[in-house]
Amino acid sequence: MFCKTKTYTLFYHNNARTISSLKVVWRKDPTLDRAIEYDKRYKQCARVVKEVLNEPGQVIPLRYLEKRRERMRLKVKAETFINQNPGLFDVYYSRIKPKTEPVRFIRPSDRLHCFLQEEQRIFSENEPFIVSKLCKLLMMSKNKFISADKLLHVKREFGFPNDFLVDLVPRYPQYFRLTGSPGEGKSFLELVDWNPEFAKSVIEKRAEEESERLGIRVRPNFNVELPPGFVLKKEMREWVRDWLELDYVSPYQDVSHLDQASREMEKRSVGVFHELLSLSLHKRIPVPILGKFCDDYRFSNAFSTTFTRHSGIFYLSLKGGIETAVLREAYQGEELIDRDPLLQIKDKFVELLEEGWRQRKEQLMLKQERIKEDMELLATKVGE
Repeated sequence: MFCKTKTYTLFYHNNARTISSLKVVWRKDPTLDRAIEYDKRYKQCARVVKEVLNEPGQVIPLRYLEKRRERMRLKVKAETFINQNPGLFDVYYSRIKPKTEPVRFIRPSDRLHCFLQEEQRIFSENEPFIVSKLCKLLMMSKNKFISADKLLHVKREFGFPNDFLVDLVPRYPQYFRLTGSPGEGKSFLELVDWNPEFAKSVIEKRAEEESERLGIRVRPNFNVELPPGFVLKKEMREWVRDWLELDYVSPYQDVSHLDQASREMEKRSVGVFHELLSLSLHKRIPVPILGKFCDDYRFSNAFSTTFTRHSGIFYLSLKGGIETAVLREAYQGEELIDRDPLLQIKDKFVELLEEGWRQRKEQLMLKQERIKEDMELLATKVGE
């Protein structure tokens, strides 16, 4: 049930109609919120693994890890986390300095090492796909280059390898060039060559496939499907209907001639958001991350209202106190049905976690059974 609501006033003008007076009600979608909630434990484990792997020799004293709980957003003690997630790390004793007492260290387990090898295999198999994603991000940008720092910040959203700037990018000089100097905000990834095959959006490809299947031309356009119980007011329905009748504006198209406040620019912005979310791993991106690219993709300062204004295309989740833009068509209920090939990595990691959780559960059950047997034996002896 869509229980919580918020009302957004739109300040948007165009030649055909002014809609600044229209109200769009934000409604909570518990189903899509659950999809976001489901990934929390997996992401927490991934953060801790990353912390250990970034250490010299990939080992760290347990007490040092404990001091980083706040940075890792870890709600339990580091030792408790290790015990709750067996299979990720091995615990052993060693000295921090030669003459000090041995303390507990942790290092990646053999199973985690196997996963890391599998991760590299999946990255290698999907390298052309990763290259096309990176090209598309640059091709949609205003100047065909983006700050390297920004791209590093979103690497997990799009499934890029940790070392993609130093390993993958130099191997594709026909597409990429790193410019500038090392330092925050001073290095940029630039597009070298425009590949027309990459300049087709998900929506354009879908229209081509439908045209071929039906034998008639299908106009590229957005899938609009309001969730159950969500009803737009008449004025807003009419505006959306008229807006959908406008020609689709490709996110890869030059729009420097368009008025920022025009309906055509609104259609282009929605197209960019749709394409960015389609390129992301989970078909959702936190709004603060999208906000870092306002200048690169010509987003307005109030761009987040787009997700509420077009509630049949997007959902704006407030789960966890963070605004997250979700692509509705990618989900069936809370299940992600438009799966990125790189999600194989997440699947393998979840398998590793679940195997450890099963073993821990079995060990706890055996321990409880032994305690029960001991208590029964003690009761028998007392009865004698």
